[in-house]
Amino acid sequence: MASQPGPLTRWPWQDLGNYKYALVAPWAAYRTYSFAAAKARGEEGDLLSFFVLPTVLLRLLYTQLWISVSRHQTARSKHRIVSKSLDFDQVDRERNWDDQIILTALLFYVVNSIMPMTQGLPWWNSGGLVLTALLHLGPVEFLYYWIHRALHHHYLYSRYHSHHHASIVTEPITSVIHPFAEEVVYFGLFAIPLLTVLASGTGSVAVANGYLVYIDFMNYLGHCNFELVPKVLFDLFPPLKFLMYTPSFHSLHHTQFRTNYSLFVPFYDYVYGTMDKSSDDLYERTLHGREEAPDVVHLTHLTSPGSLLHLRLGFASVASSPLVSGWLTAALGLLERPIAALASVLGRTAFRSEANRMGSKLSMETWVVPRYASQYTSKKHGYAVSRVIERAVSDAEASGAAVLTLGLLNQGYELNRNGELYVIRKPGLKTRIVDGTSLSVAAVLHMVPRGAKEVLLLGKESKVVLVLAQALLERDIQVLVAEENLHETLKLQICPELQGRLALSCSGYSSSKVWLVGDGLTAQEQEKAQPGVHFVPYSQFPPSSGNARGDCVYHSTPALVVPDSYENMHACENWLPRRVMSAWRAAGIVHALEKWGGHECGDAVTGVDKAWRAALAHGFRPYDVVRRHDEDAN
Repeated sequence: MASQPGPLTRWPWQDLGNYKYALVAPWAAYRTYSFAAAKARGEEGDLLSFFVLPTVLLRLLYTQLWISVSRHQTARSKHRIVSKSLDFDQVDRERNWDDQIILTALLFYVVNSIMPMTQGLPWWNSGGLVLTALLHLGPVEFLYYWIHRALHHHYLYSRYHSHHHASIVTEPITSVIHPFAEEVVYFGLFAIPLLTVLASGTGSVAVANGYLVYIDFMNYLGHCNFELVPKVLFDLFPPLKFLMYTPSFHSLHHTQFRTNYSLFVPFYDYVYGTMDKSSDDLYERTLHGREEAPDVVHLTHLTSPGSLLHLRLGFASVASSPLVSGWLTAALGLLERPIAALASVLGRTAFRSEANRMGSKLSMETWVVPRYASQYTSKKHGYAVSRVIERAVSDAEASGAAVLTLGLLNQGYELNRNGELYVIRKPGLKTRIVDGTSLSVAAVLHMVPRGAKEVLLLGKESKVVLVLAQALLERDIQVLVAEENLHETLKLQICPELQGRLALSCSGYSSSKVWLVGDGLTAQEQEKAQPGVHFVPYSQFPPSSGNARGDCVYHSTPALVVPDSYENMHACENWLPRRVMSAWRAAGIVHALEKWGGHECGDAVTGVDKAWRAALAHGFRPYDVVRRHDEDAN
């Protein structure tokens, strides 16, 4: 929203959400039916109105590709132009990037209905292409330059254009984020070539739709936050610098505000003396690029087919909210096996998904193993998964990372002995492997309600279970174990002086009001709990929401709120809310900040209290969804 919103700032369908596509649906259905009916009668259908719908779909897909490619490139960071942070506010502000595509479709349908000259257009007319190019280079670019300068006058800027300039770090879709009135003015400009070629009798379907795609292409290119225009183009044809802008050229307009006003053609900035003098230097520097070595690499993986869309590289608006099941996730679930097979063939290495900074202290990257949770638990795929993780460990060391954290199922005794396998195979490994056990246990202890004297422990044997049980017993909290095998295992590993408070629950399930649960909590187990029981997960995956009881309390998986200094976080980590990070991921950051020398993998443990104190000292804050709701209510 502009700083002082003026008239017609809101889009007419702003309150409709995704139902705004219903505005296009009747037109699309009618025009498609009319075209098909005309063909059935042996007549020529109207190509222009028929191609509106395919063009809309093409532009939506095309835009999403720009978003994904741009975010992948900025995560790699070599050619990044502006190093400032992109936040959730910007993602929310730019989620309506498709409004201008809908507006274009509606205008095409309406104009086609009321202007006979737009009906029956041929597929191609070369004269129309030449005329469109000349009109764009002349009137459109010239008028846009002066309109744009006018929009930077404080009156119009505060009421309209400041909405666009709220994004200092631009993404491709930033280019089309404007108040409605401003967008209508731009549409009027772009209509000049289209209406002129129609009036001259040189209009065509290909040129009309091609002009839209050209505008999209140049808009998206100029708002990428990385340089991608090869220098060889300007070397082969030097005058091109007056006819085509670059991402670095336009980025200066967003950082300096009073320079580089041109639409796509910098000629008018040269003519009127508004070209930023650092344009060429910035282009050269960003094109050459610089490698930035991460201090911390967090290794995660896909959890389900729907999680592919939830990645930062996927749908921006989806990734900015916690991962939930929906119709799209369910639809992709039907394709889990073929998608998993494709990932196994094509995804032999982890790929970068996110890059963050913590002030000037630390740089972090998130790498994604292209495998689903179902493949981690499959004996058939286990060895291949471990090899991909081992390759990621080697790549992290080669990149200079001090710490690599193993998130989700990338750690496990059967898979890699809680990460120790990679240390054994590479005794001189410089990158420290962190499984995050200490901090995750500390986060669980924080979620146990104050005053609790007894907890029920459910789940399978694991490193986290052992450390958690030991920590609870040290705090004089009795630990009742539901399963006999787990109880016997813990007795063998718990200090003898603490075993007096470790007991097997006689009935399997006790009257305890606090249940510490791992993966695979069943509906039958939950039914045995008394009303008011607190279910506290110690696993990386939350209990299934489909089995949740309304009379019980469900806590978050172990997590922490990130410090204010943690930058460029604009995607949610799986099911966690905004600016909340899993304790396993946070553990690697704390490990690097403290410059601890050893690994935390295999049987090695940093120390629960030690890790918790260090996390709080560096600005991390406890997180629990139940306590957070209570705070919101207050």
